[in-house]
Amino acid sequence: MKTVKDKYLVVGADFAGFPLKEVVVEHLTKKGWQILDLGVKKDSDPNDTDLMFHRVGLRVGAEISEGNYERALLFCGTGMGIHIAASKCPHVHAGVVESLPAATRAITGNGVNVLAMGAFYVAPQTACDIADAYLSNELGSGWEWWHNFYEFHKLAIDELEAFDYEEYKKNSFKVNKLGDYDLTLDFDKKPE
Repeated sequence: MKTVKDKYLVVGADFAGFPLKEVVVEHLTKKGWQILDLGVKKDSDPNDTDLMFHRVGLRVGAEISEGNYERALLFCGTGMGIHIAASKCPHVHAGVVESLPAATRAITGNGVNVLAMGAFYVAPQTACDIADAYLSNELGSGWEWWHNFYEFHKLAIDELEAFDYEEYKKNSFKVNKLGDYDLTLDFDKKPE
């Protein structure tokens, strides 16, 4: 698997997301990232329907599903459509963000492995900052003061990975729990 630690990333954009993707890819390439681009490129044919947002999202999502890449960045007009498509692929935990705090929390609290941005809403510098925050953090980063933060959120990821809707339905719409963690929060330990 090509990992973030080794500075490997897969990206994809449709035509609406292309300009923002180009800015972010240039930014990351200057920082030494090796990037596989599976979406619209400078010389792409605007009539190539394989480059529709959902088809690019599925293509990038498959790279995560197959274990080829640890993380991905996606770009379309809103970030929504391409993220929905990628989420159809097994093992993809995707999120759409439009701010730096949301990007940080997406990885530190939710462990997203596919992060989407909308070129209609995210400014180029903000997109670069979002990419940096997403790629320089991991599940639990910065939350060490919160008792069981990592374990609690990792449990959520594991239960979502194991989720089977038919089983859920048969179980009267109750989750088959893989465990539980104490949710008590000690505010005295929170950093200033």
